[in-house]
Amino acid sequence: MLDFYPKTKPKLILDATVNAGRFWRGSRRPVVGIDTNPSVRPTVVADNRRMPFRDACFDVVIYDPPHVPNQGRDRRKDFNERFGLVLKSPAVNGYNFSHLYPPFVAEAYRVLRQRGVLLCKIADYIHGHRFQWAHLELVKAAVAAGFTACDCIVKVRRGPIVDPRWKKAHHARRHHCYWVVFRKSDKCE
Repeated sequence: MLDFYPKTKPKLILDATVNAGRFWRGSRRPVVGIDTNPSVRPTVVADNRRMPFRDACFDVVIYDPPHVPNQGRDRRKDFNERFGLVLKSPAVNGYNFSHLYPPFVAEAYRVLRQRGVLLCKIADYIHGHRFQWAHLELVKAAVAAGFTACDCIVKVRRGPIVDPRWKKAHHARRHHCYWVVFRKSDKCE
């Protein structure tokens, strides 16, 4: 995607949710990573809703927020350790992270150069037997901030549509995520 969507080779990329930097292992791309957790050793310890960068300084911003707002009772998969899930989402926020999207996309818009690209990896999910339309909430927030939505790529993973351990399934398990591509421009080209 970094070879396809930017019009020119990115001189500087911001990973606004870098965590341990798994995206960038073995890469020689010029990446600045921010995270609120200093123990993962980001380039800059900062909140992506209040970035300590000047306006229009990045060619590309990458955003891969946590996809699960609360871990629940099953502790066999430690989301805190694996994915940097340090925030919890209370009932007042609908147990989802969509309230974080507007301040983030406003900051991403500010730090991106004109015609810059915002690449977002986002997954919808089920919580409390309700489908959470995270990708739609992200698109609404980004368009409201001034971005043009340009593309949506569906990444599918393998596995059963329901977990055999479930006694009763209310929704099919989510086996995909989206890469949504935005441009800081009124056109996608």
